[in-house]
Amino acid sequence: MGNLYRFVEPVLLLLLKKKGRSYGYELATELHGFALTDAEVEVAALYKTLRQLEQNNCLTSEWDVEGSGPARRVYALTPWGEQHLGEWITVLGHMSKAMGRFVRAAQAVSKDASPGTVAAAIPAAANIRPAHRSSKRGIGS
Repeated sequence: MGNLYRFVEPVLLLLLKKKGRSYGYELATELHGFALTDAEVEVAALYKTLRQLEQNNCLTSEWDVEGSGPARRVYALTPWGEQHLGEWITVLGHMSKAMGRFVRAAQAVSKDASPGTVAAAIPAAANIRPAHRSSKRGIGS
Protein backbone atom coordinates (compact mmCIF):
# COMPACT_ATOMS: atom_id res chain seq x y z
CA MET A 1 0.00 0.00 0.00
CA GLY A 2 1.59 3.23 -1.15
CA ASN A 3 1.42 6.75 0.18
CA LEU A 4 -1.34 9.02 -1.07
CA TYR A 5 0.34 10.90 -3.90
CA ARG A 6 -1.39 14.22 -3.27
CA PHE A 7 -0.82 14.08 0.48
CA VAL A 8 2.69 15.42 -0.08
CA GLU A 9 1.22 18.83 -0.97
CA PRO A 10 -0.54 19.62 2.34
CA VAL A 11 2.40 18.23 4.31
CA LEU A 12 4.82 20.55 2.50
CA LEU A 13 2.49 23.50 3.11
CA LEU A 14 2.26 22.62 6.80
CA LEU A 15 6.02 22.19 7.19
CA LEU A 16 6.66 25.56 5.56
CA LYS A 17 4.01 27.18 7.75
CA LYS A 18 5.80 25.81 10.83
CA LYS A 19 9.35 26.54 9.65
CA GLY A 20 8.90 29.81 7.78
CA ARG A 21 11.59 28.97 5.22
CA SER A 22 13.22 25.70 4.29
CA TYR A 23 15.04 23.92 1.50
CA GLY A 24 14.08 20.71 -0.30
CA TYR A 25 16.42 18.29 1.46
CA GLU A 26 15.31 19.48 4.90
CA LEU A 27 11.65 19.15 3.89
CA ALA A 28 12.30 15.65 2.52
CA THR A 29 13.78 14.51 5.83
CA GLU A 30 10.68 15.70 7.72
CA LEU A 31 8.04 14.27 5.34
CA HIS A 32 8.33 10.78 6.87
CA GLY A 33 6.77 12.10 10.08
CA PHE A 34 3.48 12.51 8.22
CA ALA A 35 3.61 9.36 6.08
CA LEU A 36 0.40 7.39 5.84
CA THR A 37 2.26 4.16 5.10
CA ASP A 38 5.81 2.85 5.15
CA ALA A 39 6.32 3.93 1.54
CA GLU A 40 8.98 6.57 0.98
CA VAL A 41 8.17 9.73 -0.95
CA GLU A 42 10.30 9.84 -4.07
CA VAL A 43 12.59 12.86 -4.18
CA ALA A 44 11.47 13.61 -7.74
CA ALA A 45 7.83 13.75 -6.58
CA LEU A 46 8.80 16.09 -3.75
CA TYR A 47 10.52 18.56 -6.07
CA LYS A 48 7.77 18.27 -8.67
CA THR A 49 5.22 19.16 -5.97
CA LEU A 50 7.35 22.10 -4.79
CA ARG A 51 7.56 23.42 -8.38
CA GLN A 52 3.82 22.99 -8.86
CA LEU A 53 3.06 24.80 -5.61
CA GLU A 54 5.33 27.63 -6.70
CA GLN A 55 3.63 27.84 -10.11
CA ASN A 56 0.28 28.04 -8.28
CA ASN A 57 1.61 30.96 -6.18
CA CYS A 58 1.48 28.94 -2.95
CA LEU A 59 5.26 29.18 -2.47
CA THR A 60 8.12 31.42 -3.40
CA SER A 61 11.71 30.31 -3.72
CA GLU A 62 15.13 31.84 -4.00
CA TRP A 63 18.67 30.59 -4.17
CA ASP A 64 20.61 30.66 -0.92
CA VAL A 65 24.29 31.14 -1.78
CA GLU A 66 25.43 31.99 1.76
CA GLY A 67 27.74 29.71 3.70
CA SER A 68 29.96 26.94 2.51
CA GLY A 69 28.72 24.34 0.12
CA PRO A 70 26.56 24.50 -2.97
CA ALA A 71 23.69 26.95 -3.40
CA ARG A 72 20.32 25.68 -2.20
CA ARG A 73 16.80 26.68 -3.22
CA VAL A 74 14.92 27.94 -0.18
CA TYR A 75 11.12 27.85 -0.16
CA ALA A 76 8.63 30.01 1.75
CA LEU A 77 4.85 29.99 2.02
CA THR A 78 2.82 32.82 0.44
CA PRO A 79 -0.50 34.17 1.75
CA TRP A 80 -2.27 32.12 -0.94
CA GLY A 81 -0.31 29.07 0.25
CA GLU A 82 -1.60 29.64 3.79
CA GLN A 83 -5.16 29.86 2.44
CA HIS A 84 -4.60 26.69 0.40
CA LEU A 85 -3.35 24.92 3.53
CA GLY A 86 -6.61 25.94 5.23
CA GLU A 87 -8.55 24.36 2.36
CA TRP A 88 -6.53 21.16 2.73
CA ILE A 89 -7.26 21.12 6.48
CA THR A 90 -11.00 21.28 5.72
CA VAL A 91 -10.81 18.57 3.05
CA LEU A 92 -8.66 16.24 5.15
CA GLY A 93 -10.97 16.77 8.14
CA HIS A 94 -13.92 15.59 6.03
CA MET A 95 -11.88 12.66 4.72
CA SER A 96 -10.84 11.71 8.23
CA LYS A 97 -14.47 11.54 9.38
CA ALA A 98 -15.48 9.56 6.29
CA MET A 99 -12.61 7.12 6.75
CA GLY A 100 -13.54 6.68 10.41
CA ARG A 101 -17.10 5.77 9.38
CA PHE A 102 -15.73 3.33 6.81
CA VAL A 103 -13.37 1.66 9.28
CA ARG A 104 -16.13 1.27 11.88
CA ALA A 105 -18.45 -0.25 9.26
CA ALA A 106 -15.72 -2.59 8.00
CA GLN A 107 -14.82 -3.66 11.54
CA ALA A 108 -18.48 -4.39 12.28
CA VAL A 109 -18.74 -6.56 9.17
CA SER A 110 -15.47 -8.34 9.99
CA LYS A 111 -16.47 -9.18 13.57
CA ASP A 112 -19.77 -10.80 12.64
CA ALA A 113 -20.48 -11.57 9.01
CA SER A 114 -24.13 -12.42 9.64
CA PRO A 115 -26.56 -10.85 7.12
CA GLY A 116 -28.10 -8.57 9.77
CA THR A 117 -24.75 -7.08 10.75
CA VAL A 118 -23.73 -6.50 7.15
CA ALA A 119 -27.04 -4.78 6.42
CA ALA A 120 -26.67 -2.58 9.52
CA ALA A 121 -23.08 -1.62 8.73
CA ILE A 122 -23.54 -0.76 5.06
CA PRO A 123 -25.87 2.24 5.58
CA ALA A 124 -23.31 3.81 7.92
CA ALA A 125 -20.64 3.54 5.25
CA ALA A 126 -23.05 4.74 2.56
CA ASN A 127 -23.36 8.09 4.34
CA ILE A 128 -19.80 8.99 3.37
CA ARG A 129 -19.94 12.30 1.53
CA PRO A 130 -17.39 13.46 -0.99
CA ALA A 131 -14.85 15.92 0.36
CA HIS A 132 -15.12 19.64 -0.36
CA ARG A 133 -13.28 20.72 -3.48
CA SER A 134 -11.69 24.10 -3.88
CA SER A 135 -13.24 26.13 -6.65
CA LYS A 136 -9.97 27.93 -7.36
CA ARG A 137 -7.17 25.40 -7.65
CA GLY A 138 -8.92 22.03 -7.55
CA ILE A 139 -7.42 20.45 -4.45
CA GLY A 140 -8.29 16.96 -5.57
CA SER A 141 -7.11 17.44 -9.12
